[in-house]
Amino acid sequence: MRRIFPDHAYSDARITGCYWSETVSDAALRRAPLVGATQADVAIVGAGFTGLSAALALAQKGLSVVVLEAGFPGWGASGRNGGFCCLGGSKASDSWIDRQHGKPARLTYRNAEAAAVHHVAQTLSRYEIEAEVHSQGETQLAHKASITFEADARAIEENYGVTPIVHSKAELPALGMVGPFHSALTTPIGFGLNPRKYLAGLLQAAEEAGVQVFGQSPVSKTSRTARYTLATPHGTLKAEQLIIATNGYTSEDVPPWMAARYLPAQSSVIVTRTLTEAEIATGWSSDQAAYDSRTLLHYFRLMPNRRFLFGMRGGLMSSNTSEMRNRRQIRAHFEAMFPAWAQVETPHYWSGMVCLSASLTPFAGPIPNMPGAYAGFAYHGNGVAMGSYTGALLADQILGTNTLEIPELMQKAPKRFPLGRARRALMFGAYAGAALTDL
Repeated sequence: MRRIFPDHAYSDARITGCYWSETVSDAALRRAPLVGATQADVAIVGAGFTGLSAALALAQKGLSVVVLEAGFPGWGASGRNGGFCCLGGSKASDSWIDRQHGKPARLTYRNAEAAAVHHVAQTLSRYEIEAEVHSQGETQLAHKASITFEADARAIEENYGVTPIVHSKAELPALGMVGPFHSALTTPIGFGLNPRKYLAGLLQAAEEAGVQVFGQSPVSKTSRTARYTLATPHGTLKAEQLIIATNGYTSEDVPPWMAARYLPAQSSVIVTRTLTEAEIATGWSSDQAAYDSRTLLHYFRLMPNRRFLFGMRGGLMSSNTSEMRNRRQIRAHFEAMFPAWAQVETPHYWSGMVCLSASLTPFAGPIPNMPGAYAGFAYHGNGVAMGSYTGALLADQILGTNTLEIPELMQKAPKRFPLGRARRALMFGAYAGAALTDL
């Protein structure tokens, strides 16, 4: 496996403080490695939201499915994200999509973003997964007075067919949205959840449907003669069809087509101890999942158990030293935004990878020149909904049932980033520019 960050980025060091492991333990998710030779109709690399959603859909139609995971199911972004099931998946603007693909294609894609949220809600209901759901949609907050949301509100109405609410600065305290914010926009689509509990429920449903899931089974090589062969440290898997569902934890050579078509970016999270009602009354008391208007955004929510989750983009290096620096930075941002909680402990800190594409849109389609092989990746920090839905889209393509409308722009193979394996250097300039814009 050839990855573009140092080994530390893919180690357990970055997940040891993850709060979600207190709710669903790593041990509960661990699965035995693949040993020896086995076969299936479909092989899936990656046991996160995308891989497990695809596996479940395929198994329910009678196909034999084997999922291979380098760590344990949910070890990557699916088991350590901030738990925002919301609109998104793309960082491309409406105008950019219109220029590249046309307005009808843009509306089809935006409809898929909404469908992705509904897909997760339906999955939670169908399989009776208790995932600590809260929040009536999602709220964006203006971090400076010059930002207004009127144009955004009109775009939301056009793209999603719902009417958002614009809140003035004067209205925010009564809504429990205390902080350095100048206005807000609430979109009535989306919710917060416990991503590990959702992942564990998805895993259980897939296994009950007959899916075999192997952990500690990193795929070092894929090849094809009559069928695809996947090599792991202790076994091999042969399958007629293949799905790559590793997103920001993808390898450059599994398969080689993936090289430079994805760009991992880091995100960090802290979680407080349980807050008292008196403490909540002095700070943020809304149950809304929220994020601010920065390019290098902050995202946060008061969870049902009255712990506060706070996350942010950033961190361009990966080592023990840089991780300590990132932890100090996110704590400083937390205290600056919520000074009333400056003395509140944040015992949980962890970090992980989101994934970008050069087109700033997700991909869910066939891999060119690899018959029967598919990939899903690049959710741009919104993988709970879009990652899950991408799994369903890939399963639909394999089955050929055409039950879901697959956006044209999600099937367009992403171009490669420049600089090859050194492409993460591109982030330094991008982040510097974003930091200036965010002032």
